[in-house]
Amino acid sequence: MGMDDTALKITIVPALAEVSPDEWNVVANPPGARYDPFLTWEFLEAMESSGAATPRTGWVPRHLLIRGDDGRLRAAMPLYAKMHSRGEFVFDHSWAEAFERAGGSYYPKLLAAVPFTPVTGRRRLVPPGPDEAQLKAALLAGAIQLAEENDLSSLHINFIDHDDADVLENTGLLSRTDQQFRWENDGYENFDGFLAALSSAKRKNLRKERAKAQDGLEFVHLTGDAITEDHLDHFFQFYMDTGSRKWGTPYLTRLSFSLLRERMADDLLFVFALEDGEPIAGAMNLIGSDTLYGRYWGCSDQRPMLHFETCYYQAIDFAIARGLKYVEAGAQGGHKLARGYVPVLTRSAHWIAHPGLRNAVADYLTRERDAVESDMDYLTERTPFKKDS
Repeated sequence: MGMDDTALKITIVPALAEVSPDEWNVVANPPGARYDPFLTWEFLEAMESSGAATPRTGWVPRHLLIRGDDGRLRAAMPLYAKMHSRGEFVFDHSWAEAFERAGGSYYPKLLAAVPFTPVTGRRRLVPPGPDEAQLKAALLAGAIQLAEENDLSSLHINFIDHDDADVLENTGLLSRTDQQFRWENDGYENFDGFLAALSSAKRKNLRKERAKAQDGLEFVHLTGDAITEDHLDHFFQFYMDTGSRKWGTPYLTRLSFSLLRERMADDLLFVFALEDGEPIAGAMNLIGSDTLYGRYWGCSDQRPMLHFETCYYQAIDFAIARGLKYVEAGAQGGHKLARGYVPVLTRSAHWIAHPGLRNAVADYLTRERDAVESDMDYLTERTPFKKDS
């Protein structure tokens, strides 16, 4: 039997620090579910307490909680009122500009997502059980009610898993698609086993790239207690250089990295390229139950193929050694295709209050989905793998 609606208490908290780590993590990563390090209290709260995702930076935490009449946390949604659209990787700037040209106010809006993280995962955090559908419906209704009561223009649920995306589309939310690149482990014993699956020309190109990138350098993988604050000092310099060039203002602070090391070092993988023992490049990854998630990279010495080696090939080496099924390479980057990373679909769902804006966006998304599907077909036909006869 489903639980009685009257037994549910919905609240909004302005900081994840007001929720205990244990109770959040029980609904974020319940037993039997794929472990998602980005949904943990440790990761999400670090973004807030380190100053990365705060009202000062345009991220206003409004996390939605559902408790039973016994006070136990039954469901949650990481939720933020946003004053801009930066750090989301589902780009709606054109929607905002069009609405504001027509006299509307697009910001603030409401966002259900992991800050600065284009990784598909659960957004309505509910453990499996007989009340799962009811609790997920209550989370959606609560988020929309929060948007309506505060005169927010819209609700956006980004990088949602495909099953939940279908459910949300069936409730009437607008559905949006995009594509990223992911490497898949087909039971390879080592990197040479992966290369054997590629066409001859691509296989030769990758070997040349690795040889060029590795010339004169040593590559090390650091996890857990092997990661030190000195390593983070080096990596933060790399991160700031890349972030300043790509985004203008890097999202994370130096404290963000220290908190992640302190709280979840076993979920972190740092790859460093060393020259004479000194780091000249590095990549930060997070480790899930079956996936390695590439997040940030940078270097102090621009060298040919160094980015590909540090971010993509070393990640494949680690995934094979750990028996991980996937490497998620993050948003954008058609150059990943030639390195064995194949296109995969990403999904998001959108509720828009203003009927005129909603209709215009719905029309745009129909055409955009067709373009994404066509692009996926084009890229899939051009992967570097051997073609079946």
